Amino acid sequence: RRVRTINPMVKVMPYIMRRRSDAQNFFADQLDIEKAERLCREKVREGKTNFTILHVIIAAYVRAISQRPALNRFVSGQKVFTRDGHIIVNMSIKREMSIDSPDTMIKVDFSPDDTVDDVYDKFNSVVTKTLAAGEGSNFDNVAKGLTFIPGLFFRWTVSLLNFLDYFGWLPKFLTNVSPFHGSMIITSMGSLGIKPIYHHLYDFGNLPVFLSYGSKQTKFVVGADGSVTKRKYIDLKAVTDERICDGYYYASCFKIIKRCVENPEILLAKPEKVYEDID
Repeated sequence: RRVRTINPMVKVMPYIMRRRSDAQNFFADQLDIEKAERLCREKVREGKTNFTILHVIIAAYVRAISQRPALNRFVSGQKVFTRDGHIIVNMSIKREMSIDSPDTMIKVDFSPDDTVDDVYDKFNSVVTKTLAAGEGSNFDNVAKGLTFIPGLFFRWTVSLLNFLDYFGWLPKFLTNVSPFHGSMIITSMGSLGIKPIYHHLYDFGNLPVFLSYGSKQTKFVVGADGSVTKRKYIDLKAVTDERICDGYYYASCFKIIKRCVENPEILLAKPEKVYEDID
């Protein structure tokens, strides 16, 4: 739904910065994952195979939206909209961990009150179904169909899709599989063994945030009493669309994400209250 009671400055910004690439801000942080690693091991022992830091980060993002709903806004057609009750997370996955293995996209629909266990169940359910479908997943079928359009006509087709997207007229079957539409897109550079990247936002679609996190690293930390301890960290990088909320609001969102990742026991229970965005 469209957000109509935002202040005039927020209403004007999409007309000044018409493209999402005009409004990109870059943010970096480092997260202590000692407790999150312990939680992952506990969940694996409970039978939740492949329970990883990815699920904790996504759950932390979902929890942040439950407390700061403007993080779930997007800009379309120079207007600001919000998603009530739906948090759509996109991710590119490889069918096999090899250079020649093709990529495919998944989209997972979360609720603002989801716990980390809910996130794991919903995410892994979609991954399992997508991999079981082989190259016949919905996203793959749509992408393959587009490749049959000759080059010149393909350019016209993309122009038409951009026109329809501007007015919110894209068919639902396209937005349901589109990797360019959603609340957030995330990529794991850690699975590739490298540090995270700043990944640009896309002008097509409505994704307002791109998260990237890297491989685990060990550091020695000096405490206030002079003691030295060994801790595990990951680097997190984000590219955000500054038109959906201001810097103060974004800062409070990332503080919630950091607190939840570093204290993942918070994510085992549902939030006491889920806040809704303004009218």
